[in-house]
Amino acid sequence: MNLVEYKDTNELNPAFAERVAGLLKDAIKAKGCASLVVSGGSTPLPFFKALSQIELAWDKVTITLADERWVDADHKDSNTSLVKNNLLQNNAAVATFAEIKTSEASAFGAEASVTASLSGLPQPLDVLILGMGEDGHTASLFPCSEQIAEGFASDDLVIAVQPTTAPHERMSLTLKSLLNAQQIFLHIVGKSKKDVLDKALAADDKFEMPIRAILQQNDVPVDVIYTETKL
Repeated sequence: MNLVEYKDTNELNPAFAERVAGLLKDAIKAKGCASLVVSGGSTPLPFFKALSQIELAWDKVTITLADERWVDADHKDSNTSLVKNNLLQNNAAVATFAEIKTSEASAFGAEASVTASLSGLPQPLDVLILGMGEDGHTASLFPCSEQIAEGFASDDLVIAVQPTTAPHERMSLTLKSLLNAQQIFLHIVGKSKKDVLDKALAADDKFEMPIRAILQQNDVPVDVIYTETKL
């Protein structure tokens, strides 16, 4: 794991966007296409806007989410809507978006249709950007959920999850799917998230803090993109 620290978000967002864009360009040059997996929440919004304005062959890029709340696209908690409104804009408007939310009423039983929806996603993933909750969850691999052991062990692409400490059923990439990446970034802002990171690095029980399964593996490079100061 490599910690990349910035003075503030005004410095972090454009620099991180250029780093991700460079990796996408390299992938397109090497194989003609690229995949980008992002996470929701408010932290990445300025980064999304910076990335969307960079010129690259976005028509050769497929984007999806690491996880999604099982809500309709017009719901305030929809990360699909967040990505469409903030990343699939400007130059990035021509990218392909593989939606992780499908039409089923419940995430449980929708795994096959989600897997089909993601079938065009170039593998291995070129760039995976994760967030991290205060409880150490990442994607929707929650320590509180009954599905956490299966999320770690499954060979499937996705898993339906019902957290007990957060609203909505979720659909998440499994740990195996998350680790099928060329480069992983953990994007965190604020001292409280740094404290969570330090706690995660201080022990090794991944069931207590699932982010440890990402941080404490040696197969895929992980850069933690961090600043304490949000402007």
